[in-house]
Amino acid sequence: MRIKKLSELKNRSKKPKENESQPIAESSSSDTELLKSVKDNLNAVKAELGDSADVVCREFAISVQEKFRLGLIYIDGLTSEDSVQEFTMESIMHNHTKQLVHDDGAVNMFEFIKNYSLAIGEIKEVTLLDDVILHVLSGDTALFIEGYQTCIIASTRGWGERAISEPQAQTVVRGPRDSFTETLRTNTALVRRRIKSPNLRMESQKIGKVTQTDVAIMYVKGIADKQVVKEVKSRLSKIDIDGILESGYIEELIQDEDYTPFPTIYNTERPDSVSAGLLEGRVAIFVDGTPFVLLVPAVFIQFFQAAEDYYQRADISTLIRIIRYVAFFLALLTPSAYVALTTFHQEMLPFNLLVSIAAQREGVPFPAVIEALIMEVVFEVLREAGIRLPRAIGSAISIVGALVLGEAAVQAGVVSPAMVIVVSITAISNFVSPAYDMAIAVRMLRFVLVFLAATFGLFGIILGLILMILHLCSLRSFGIPYMTPMAPFVSSDQKDALIRRSLKKMNTRPKLISEQNVVRERSNDEN
Repeated sequence: MRIKKLSELKNRSKKPKENESQPIAESSSSDTELLKSVKDNLNAVKAELGDSADVVCREFAISVQEKFRLGLIYIDGLTSEDSVQEFTMESIMHNHTKQLVHDDGAVNMFEFIKNYSLAIGEIKEVTLLDDVILHVLSGDTALFIEGYQTCIIASTRGWGERAISEPQAQTVVRGPRDSFTETLRTNTALVRRRIKSPNLRMESQKIGKVTQTDVAIMYVKGIADKQVVKEVKSRLSKIDIDGILESGYIEELIQDEDYTPFPTIYNTERPDSVSAGLLEGRVAIFVDGTPFVLLVPAVFIQFFQAAEDYYQRADISTLIRIIRYVAFFLALLTPSAYVALTTFHQEMLPFNLLVSIAAQREGVPFPAVIEALIMEVVFEVLREAGIRLPRAIGSAISIVGALVLGEAAVQAGVVSPAMVIVVSITAISNFVSPAYDMAIAVRMLRFVLVFLAATFGLFGIILGLILMILHLCSLRSFGIPYMTPMAPFVSSDQKDALIRRSLKKMNTRPKLISEQNVVRERSNDEN
């Protein structure tokens, strides 16, 4: 046993060579307890942080004889300077009593500081060096007291953050104008502001061995399915990665199916959409550092529903929703239908229209499929260029580029005017989608259908649609069928699927998503 202990001490005392690579996520301070010396604790924290320039360290005394020595450490830029100075330093240095100054040690210094001196809302006690470093890197201030192996963590987080502004990706004509920011606590507060219920529960954890990113899940107890909540926790706990920089990392790591163009997790930057999802029984996943919050489980029809649908009258919302479905099929099928009709099924076109298209294509050197691919690729390039360019000139470049290139291509005889019309209808229809992820899926599938139409005609388009529907029916989102309430067909949920009925009729939650407490509104007769 003695030999074993000596060997362990030797292994601990060995320092790694300069040319040896060490695991980036592991720290030598693992499970290291704090010491009783303030100076030693401060030096240990500074050593772990590499003596970085933004680490602020202060050692001071609060008694005449300097018996009671303290030390604090925090990172400049992550903490609120006012909180550190007013509620930590000033409250400790000016709130001591005569007993504390002249007594010979009868006062329990730790309890005195914690209970009577610190004028700050949230404090914690930690005993491990790793925990101290994690809190300091999160923006808290660590306070060490001479003679105690316990550190007081004061919540002084106060880094610069973006103000709450209007949503950029999901705008509405009527509805709230606030959106999430990059700060986790601001985002959860925006939801708390809307759902003032003690059943709204939030659980947090840190994911990422290096980044230690704060991730929180939020759900309404009694409405959300317990199995779904358990599955979300299980998938998050299994994530083993160095860093999480955006909610897209979490989305890709916990989704049910990797090989699908369709999104199986819904993301939004609108607090009202998250609140509505929680009231339907869904679970929200917040990630620190991003304004996009994830909602699970997600179904196909959810990506055609906008927040504004529930702020307008039912008839207006139904009309707009039907337009979205029509635009979805136009964006998906218009280029492939044009290629199929002009290549294989000319007899299906009216004679006058057929003669007009044939006259336009008389000088075009490419077949219809090449013509369609050229225009589609050019438009996709213009779309991406408009997004990446500075906002002041991005939209102008997109519009001018599309007009100039389209007109020049027709004049040069590279494409026909009919193809320009087809691509324009396709692009405009694609912009109707309220969910960007679903619009991208349509853009990807459009090329597949064009190839099938060029090979098999309308039969290829029908074959592609059958395969797409079969694939959609096979998808699941956290155990919920992706095509619900269509497949499986749920009659009680049709009131908010293809159409939206009045709020008086929408008195139950989605059946498969929330299997408990399904009634959200009771009629006066029932009351």
